[in-house]
Amino acid sequence: MAEDTREPRPPQPKGWSWRDRARGSVISAVVLDPGSEPLDGIEAFQTAYVPHRLLISIPPGDGDPESPEGPYAQVRAAAREFGWDAVAQRLDGTELAEVPEGRVPGAPRVLRVQLTTPDEVARGVSPSLPDAWRVLQRVRRTALDAVGGRADAGAALRQMGADRIGLDHILTLDPIGVNPFMKTNPFMKTNPFMKTNPFMKTNPVDEYGSCGSGGRQPVAWIGPAPTRPAVAKGHRRAVVAVLDTGAGAHAWLPDDVVDRRVTVDGRVIGLEDDANPEIYPDLYGPLDGQLDDVAGHGTFIAGIIRQAAPAADILAIRVADALGMVEESNLLAVLEDLALLAYRARHGKDGGRPIDVVSLSLGYYHETPQDGFYTRDLYDLLAVLRGLGTTVVVSAGNDAIDRPTFPASLWPWPGADNGIVADGGAAHLSVGALNPDRRTTSLFSNVGPWVRLYAPGAAVVSTIPDFFGGVQASTRDDEYDRERLTIGPEDFRGGFAVWSGTSFAAPLVAGRIAAILGDGSLPEEADDAAVTTALAAVEAVLVGDDD
Repeated sequence: MAEDTREPRPPQPKGWSWRDRARGSVISAVVLDPGSEPLDGIEAFQTAYVPHRLLISIPPGDGDPESPEGPYAQVRAAAREFGWDAVAQRLDGTELAEVPEGRVPGAPRVLRVQLTTPDEVARGVSPSLPDAWRVLQRVRRTALDAVGGRADAGAALRQMGADRIGLDHILTLDPIGVNPFMKTNPFMKTNPFMKTNPFMKTNPVDEYGSCGSGGRQPVAWIGPAPTRPAVAKGHRRAVVAVLDTGAGAHAWLPDDVVDRRVTVDGRVIGLEDDANPEIYPDLYGPLDGQLDDVAGHGTFIAGIIRQAAPAADILAIRVADALGMVEESNLLAVLEDLALLAYRARHGKDGGRPIDVVSLSLGYYHETPQDGFYTRDLYDLLAVLRGLGTTVVVSAGNDAIDRPTFPASLWPWPGADNGIVADGGAAHLSVGALNPDRRTTSLFSNVGPWVRLYAPGAAVVSTIPDFFGGVQASTRDDEYDRERLTIGPEDFRGGFAVWSGTSFAAPLVAGRIAAILGDGSLPEEADDAAVTTALAAVEAVLVGDDD
């Protein structure tokens, strides 16, 4: 027999210990209890949110956010009824006046409010830990009482400015199995080694998450790599920004194709810590030999765009942690930075960068998604980008339900009660998934009138870093000095994989858009007419196209 050539488990970040693994596995969120702080006229549903934080949207032209009548004052007053306090911050957690802000003219300003337990109270009898949902509902109750009625609660909240206050939601990436509402326990599997029934899946949607049925698994690519054409003089490539887990190393994704450190005013946009799932594939979870659920997710998406639009440049911006979780406040901060880059580029200012498409394979379910009961900050920032000519493409989600997700449903879909009207900006495209036959909708794909189009998203082939997990091939029998074995289910050293999810339908659409916009033939200088013509072509080709 040949000697055992199996490799050790992949390295962890320098100095990494079980404490880091355990600390990183803790979800900094809670699931909303709709029965907590009930309020007549406002029906709430489950969602996940950061318990000690609220977000406040300040419309353009508004004055001091700390004014006595403003939403911040309303939050502080409500928090103090529970024995808590509130501190307004910028989205990055710094003090409001600490760092000058570069902002797009006319764009809304979003603040985050940290709920705290005052020191003088903490030294005595400590109150319960802050709960943003209870504070939000108390703000709403006070606002509705002030206008003396709940016949049209949404209009009343808008009148009092309470519609500018919302939770800091937790978004999740979209590969099968990541959404926190699909587990027996909201955030943990009951047992990573056993199925409830050894022969049958308890949920048929889970089938797509298994090797051989569309789940992440190694595959051999035998075709040529995408060919990148040259750029015509005076022109530029289409640019696709991917907000995900970043992008790992791969031969198809060199630095002249993928920018992994996008900056604005000298700051890196997005997360930049050591817990990078595109470098370290097994940071969290049990030592079961399996890679983390989202390891390689951003690389896979970048590879899809590379296949669909070989000429495009890709901005890989990390917004998700290694668990696939995204705090809404962090996403909003990234969107603000992207809008600033796009604005400067569109208006010929220094420090700008054109962004033609934004690809978002993430989402959450809002607890009160109807008009007047949710803040418009996420919609407003996406609208700013669309107003600058950036097409927004969002995955619909993988939970096999018709409950609208945010931000996928943030457009005026037929029958919508979200209060959104057509604004004349570039397209907002929510994307569901098709099976490989390109005719049938994947069973896992969310559906409904808010899903604008569908594209292949099941058993898709794309790039993945050369990860090597601990799970070994099921059988080994070495002969003739050759290592002979069955396929290692966690051995991705070939650099390609099969995977399923609306996560992968959305970037296919984003790549198609980039290809339609041009193969390096976009004018280098801003040309509104050219961009408008190209975007009209995008909508004509894609909207309603089911393959």
